[in-house]
Amino acid sequence: MAWWAWVIIGIVVVLILWFFGIYNGLVRLRNQVKNAWAQIDVQLKRRHDLIPNLVQTVQGYMQYERATLEAVTKARNIAVQAVGQGPAAQAKAEGELGGALSRLLAVVERYPDLKANQNFLALQEQLTSTENKISFSRQFYNDSVFNYNNRIQMVPSNIVASMTGFKQGEFFKVEEAEEREVPKVSFEQPKPS
Repeated sequence: MAWWAWVIIGIVVVLILWFFGIYNGLVRLRNQVKNAWAQIDVQLKRRHDLIPNLVQTVQGYMQYERATLEAVTKARNIAVQAVGQGPAAQAKAEGELGGALSRLLAVVERYPDLKANQNFLALQEQLTSTENKISFSRQFYNDSVFNYNNRIQMVPSNIVASMTGFKQGEFFKVEEAEEREVPKVSFEQPKPS
């Protein structure tokens, strides 16, 4: 075989290896995005599971706050139904649930006996921990989407991505201005005089 045939075979082999390398990198990033989304899902499920216990604990103390409790329960149900509908739908539902929880915890401030209840304090701590985990999971998910989107948009991997059907990932973002507001809630116990 002539030397130029070996050169052509070498170039073809390098191109094939290059293609597979980029393709496998894109698959790895896409799977990382899916894994990151699954981590958000785990934390949201934990949050959804804690809310009925929180409402049950609070219910006995807050006879006159029925509308607040119903709003939390309704927002939780909407958030549970939004699971699997994509980041935008879930972000909206979870934002509404977060707002309802913030209003509930603000109302709790009017009930010193409830604030001292050990069950409530334990649930409050679990909920706070879960909210932190949700926040970290969202950040990791958005970082994963960022890296994935960069890879499918940059040359030369964008060529392989367009040839093989890779689509951009969707960020988990808050759309509503009121959802961006920081809740004004204090969890401090009153100091004895």
